[in-house]
Amino acid sequence: MTLQRILRPLFVAIALGVCSAPLVAQQTSTAPAAAPAKPALDFSGVLFGNYQYNTGDANRNANAFTLDRAYLTFRMPAGERTSIRVTTDVFQDAGSNAYTVRAKYAYLQYDVPKASNGAALLAKVGILQTVEIEHEETFWPRYLTNSGVERAGYFASADVGLATQLTLPNKLGEVYAAVTNGPGYAARETDRFKDYQARLSLTPLMGSTSVPALFRTFTLTGWTYRGAIASRFANGGAGQVGPIGEAMPRTRAGVLVGIKDPRLTIAGEYARATTGTESGANTLASPRVRTDVDADFLYGFTVVRPFAFINGTGKSPLALIARYDRVKPVNNLSDYSYHFLLGGLSYDISSRATLALDYQEQLPSSGAVLPAQTSTGTVGIAPANLKTYFAHFVVNF
Repeated sequence: MTLQRILRPLFVAIALGVCSAPLVAQQTSTAPAAAPAKPALDFSGVLFGNYQYNTGDANRNANAFTLDRAYLTFRMPAGERTSIRVTTDVFQDAGSNAYTVRAKYAYLQYDVPKASNGAALLAKVGILQTVEIEHEETFWPRYLTNSGVERAGYFASADVGLATQLTLPNKLGEVYAAVTNGPGYAARETDRFKDYQARLSLTPLMGSTSVPALFRTFTLTGWTYRGAIASRFANGGAGQVGPIGEAMPRTRAGVLVGIKDPRLTIAGEYARATTGTESGANTLASPRVRTDVDADFLYGFTVVRPFAFINGTGKSPLALIARYDRVKPVNNLSDYSYHFLLGGLSYDISSRATLALDYQEQLPSSGAVLPAQTSTGTVGIAPANLKTYFAHFVVNF
């Protein structure tokens, strides 16, 4: 066997290896990389409604099944320390039986890394919480009726704007501040003015082990809402003396005190509002007159689970509920006031679903209501009298 015949297969093998190496490398380099994991979508919701039977003088014996609200919440990360929240509000449109979907919350949130002592800071922009109502709803069961200041019409629970929240170290509470358009999440901005608001909530006993657990959730909250609205004569008009550019005050402030132990929730709040109103036609014959109307609001409520105090688990599905509101809508112009009363009981049919039977009434307490006035506020407008029995349900999912 010649040397040529021996080396020929070896040269062929080397040549094939050299030629195929770039092809293998090319195939390896063009292989698609593994797709990154998609961010997790957190979906939750609240659904609540009622059956109601009216026993008041107006619409006596009227009754209806009603789906009050369906809140659907979507949360998702949007990069490092950034996230979004969108909560849709499904509600019955006034004047029809159709249900409408709108955004209750829709905001971008950025979280600063939490400190070792628990302090944290975040900022958010979009349709977001106003200063106090969502905080108040951590005490009050919203599915029965609106919380105090919202029911009294002081301001909306959400609005478009910018907010920041500081969680205090060692579970001492939080600070919340926001600037918003003013009309609320259900309406667009209507003027050049903005509403500025801040809340301080202190929980001085939260981290203590020397006090009973029932009192560790003691919360003291103070809040202020400094808003303004435009005059209805802001653009002037034919026959008027000219446009009115001044801001009409829309300020509110209040203090809330309460505890929210699983066995007992009890809270009370006092709030005061000043709203600018105006009468007249802004003409020489009928000059514009501005009047700042003061309003007072005081209410208290409790949700108590009596059997939770006597059994070994500290839990009970049965709760007794009571609430009383006293509202004076035109404090400096009239002695008129009305009250709202709620009493009933609820039962947890599961860890996420509750049924309730309750009675609610809204009736004048004293004084005669003022005649209705033309204004940007609600001077002289008395709320409807109510005497209604309810069967409520709520489910969280």
